[in-house]
Amino acid sequence: MADVFAKCRLPATYQFVKDLGVYPYYQAIEERSAGAEVMIDGRVLVQAGSNDYLGLSGDERVKEAAVAATRRLGTGGGGSRLSNGSLALHEELEARLAVFLGRAAVMVTSAGYLANLALGALVGPADTVIGDRLIHACLIDAVRLGGARLRRYRHNDMGHLERLLDAGDPGAGRLIVTEGMFSTSGSVCDLPGIARLARVHGARVVMDSAHDVGLLGPSGRGAAEQHGLEDAVDVQTMTFSKALGTLGGAVAGPEEIITYLRHYARSMVFTAALSPGCAAAALAALGIVAAEPERRRRLRASAERLSGELAALGYAVAPSDRPVMAVPVGDDLLCFRLWRELFDEGVFTTAMVAPGVPPGQALIRVSVTAAHTEAQLDRIASAFAAAGRRLRLAPVT
Repeated sequence: MADVFAKCRLPATYQFVKDLGVYPYYQAIEERSAGAEVMIDGRVLVQAGSNDYLGLSGDERVKEAAVAATRRLGTGGGGSRLSNGSLALHEELEARLAVFLGRAAVMVTSAGYLANLALGALVGPADTVIGDRLIHACLIDAVRLGGARLRRYRHNDMGHLERLLDAGDPGAGRLIVTEGMFSTSGSVCDLPGIARLARVHGARVVMDSAHDVGLLGPSGRGAAEQHGLEDAVDVQTMTFSKALGTLGGAVAGPEEIITYLRHYARSMVFTAALSPGCAAAALAALGIVAAEPERRRRLRASAERLSGELAALGYAVAPSDRPVMAVPVGDDLLCFRLWRELFDEGVFTTAMVAPGVPPGQALIRVSVTAAHTEAQLDRIASAFAAAGRRLRLAPVT
């Protein structure tokens, strides 16, 4: 008789990497400063892998808002939003987000992953979802949950997207899914191309703005605002765990769609409500995003500087003002070794291998935040220079 747990074995390479001392995951952070530093095993390192892009998780105003709400309302809601967990605080946050995003309605969820899983209620077995090759795992899971057929187009390849749309059943419902700014590379979606093809083929468009809300666009509303094509996006999702510095997520769109999701999205109906502290923190952070655009300007300047320095060292990084930088390595073990070299130099990055990226395309993900100082950016660049020399990855000495 087969044992259902027999498959639950890690590959032999897991122990090999652990024995080499280059295993990069589940590093326990003991302390986190309001700036961009963390303590691990008693060592202080520059945090260069965080999604806390605007540095708001350590902002005193955000922390105090969370503490005050927790004291007033407790640490949890006691139930789902549908049953008994809804708070006036949730509704205030939804109203504020709707105004900020310029959407008719917003539904707040307990996590960004759950916001995207809610999209599963919008599709069924008769529908086709066409997603960018690099969309996040939670978007793929949403399609599986809804039972729709998933087709993938090459990253930002509008020719390939057009061919998939042309080849599809014209009678089927079609949904194009993209991220606004992609989490692994920092690239921005080709929304003009997507919008044009959606109009021609009668497809709906969903944009996951987890990494671009708060950063892109004149007001920080994300990639759609940056492109000047907010009306081309039918439904927009976001998380609070990036630019807003806390936990939670949201789905924004037409009133009838959001009302439908409130009653039929399993990740909304069957999960506990967002905690009062996180809801209050998101509200406070949202106010800071709107009132302090200089944070975005500082972030863009820092990103442009560091990406330029990494490119000058010989790494295949395209200089840009986006905060996410993918440093290609290719081989998994070499990627782990580079991560360890950087760690030993006092810089904490993120090593990404399959399935987080396609097989054979391992990379080091570096992210800049508004909290990084000039001295910390120097440390990151110096660490890459030293590690690159030792591993013969960077030709410049």
